[in-house]
Amino acid sequence: MLPWKRLLRPLTALLLTAVVAVVPAATAHAAAPSSGWNDYSCKPSATHPRPVVLVHGTFANSTDNWLAFAPYLVDRGYCVFSLDYGQLPGVPLFNALGPIDKSAEQLQVFVDKVLAATGAAKADLVGHSQGGLMPRYYLKFLGGGAKVNTFVGIAPDNHGTTLDGLTNLLPYFPGAEDLLSAATPALADQIVGSAFLTKLNAGGDTVPGVHYTVIATKYDEVVTPYRSQFLTGSDVHNVLLQDLCPVDLSEHAAIGLLDRIAFHEAANALDPAHATPTNCASVFS
Repeated sequence: MLPWKRLLRPLTALLLTAVVAVVPAATAHAAAPSSGWNDYSCKPSATHPRPVVLVHGTFANSTDNWLAFAPYLVDRGYCVFSLDYGQLPGVPLFNALGPIDKSAEQLQVFVDKVLAATGAAKADLVGHSQGGLMPRYYLKFLGGGAKVNTFVGIAPDNHGTTLDGLTNLLPYFPGAEDLLSAATPALADQIVGSAFLTKLNAGGDTVPGVHYTVIATKYDEVVTPYRSQFLTGSDVHNVLLQDLCPVDLSEHAAIGLLDRIAFHEAANALDPAHATPTNCASVFS
């Protein structure tokens, strides 16, 4: 075997490992049922008139990613739904690995299903990691802009990631990018400079009529540099978690899985009319 081929396998393994870190122990909870959400008999209230659709990250699923945040919203009176997307044939439990544009088509179908069940005219979206990126394709190219009021991205890789510079090594290993594209298309789509990201971000980050919020942490080790998560547009609110609470040490996984300070700021974005200041004390809210 040629030397570069011997190095290719560990490099690819490192890339996979870095993104697997987004959702630790996915297999441990994959069978856990959702509680209080994905209730299709739920009807939005006057206080919260739009259902909230939660979009998980790479290697995650509709339950694991939202074991803390979905009940947080349900307790506050929201109708909450979550979907699985991006499945690859023969790969159980781990989702969001397929081509991101195809995953956006799955989101399109799911949002239509939720709107039909709830009778709402529009939905709100909250996504973590890839889940904060993929819906932008739905909003921009699949008509989602007319069906979504607010989109909150928690640690999204809106302009791709370098994985702390690891992806910069790919050109030195002929065939590495082709291997990633073939085996796990979503990973290749999320690398800085990918064809998917070039298409998505051409002509501007946002679409008219949608309110965007991005919540990032400076300790993100998966989406690097962390400021690449932020969007540019006339209706964008970019938030750095440490500006709200300087002692918050959440990294890429924790900010989406269990950080109640991030949850509080996301809830503010969903209901700005009743927003309250987000700070370190929000962990108790």
